[in-house]
Amino acid sequence: MNGAKGMSALQLGRDLEVQYNTAFVLAHKLRKAMAADHAGLTLKGDVEVDGAYFGGYAKPENRKEDRKDRRLAENQTGKRRVAVVMRERGGRTLPFVFNAEADAVAAIRIRVATGTTVYADEAAGWDALHAEYDVKRINHSIALLDNGACTNQAESFFSRLRRAEIGQHRAISRQYLAAYAGEMAWREDNRREATGEQFRGAVSAALGCGVSGQWKCYWQRG
Repeated sequence: MNGAKGMSALQLGRDLEVQYNTAFVLAHKLRKAMAADHAGLTLKGDVEVDGAYFGGYAKPENRKEDRKDRRLAENQTGKRRVAVVMRERGGRTLPFVFNAEADAVAAIRIRVATGTTVYADEAAGWDALHAEYDVKRINHSIALLDNGACTNQAESFFSRLRRAEIGQHRAISRQYLAAYAGEMAWREDNRREATGEQFRGAVSAALGCGVSGQWKCYWQRG
């Protein structure tokens, strides 16, 4: 809980004097317990939605003439995924992982109550939300805030997740992106709690979880 951006498995293993494998599984079991706190949650009121892409970094060539335009699909690794967040203003945070932002619309319809005011940017994927909600859009090429329309709370979540990736974990595999996003959502929701309260909350969440089918005997699987 002392690490605002989380803690790498390597550091956790050193602090606890256990093998890296043990620390890796322990950390992911804790992330699973944190994410369980958002199970079945429905958001309402004022909700911001936004997406940010992670993974799939392609190292540029040494010489400029050998470099390719990494924005083009043919020059990408295919490993990039988008983390989409739904965040109540003054409330809870729900993250999900998809291949594209537009894929999140169905999940938003399930997890965001009818009658909610939704705030989003000008990405075309959010156009479908107008049929279900009162949607206020912000064009970030012009302004960050316009007549109350903004996605600053969603951006705050992505800032924490991005700094966790760069500053702690160095890279996040697409396989585990949802787990790290769930951890950062829990940290965002509890960021104003004292460290001791965060510790008690994390321990309570861990004790309330049953045996993890995903992480039980993880390293022994063939």
